[in-house]
Amino acid sequence: MAKINENYETMVVLSLKQGEDAAKALVEKFKNMIEAAGTVESVNEWGKRKLAYQINDESEGYYVLYTYSCKPDFPAELDRVLKITDGVLRSLITVK
Repeated sequence: MAKINENYETMVVLSLKQGEDAAKALVEKFKNMIEAAGTVESVNEWGKRKLAYQINDESEGYYVLYTYSCKPDFPAELDRVLKITDGVLRSLITVK
């Protein structure tokens, strides 16, 4: 029996060292990756925000919240890609 899609949220904080255009390119990259595996409900770009504490000597990050549904095995792959992608400061995937 095929597994039913579940709803997820992923919060990503992107580096601004390469500029906002590079951050927006990563936003699009992850959106396309999620679309290939499921259905994107929304991509909520919070934009540039001050971090609570410095991460890699950066005091600001570009925040993005993805809301989507996909099969339960996809978030692990998304997490793996987020961890190895340059420009991603922090990420958190939660079941909605």
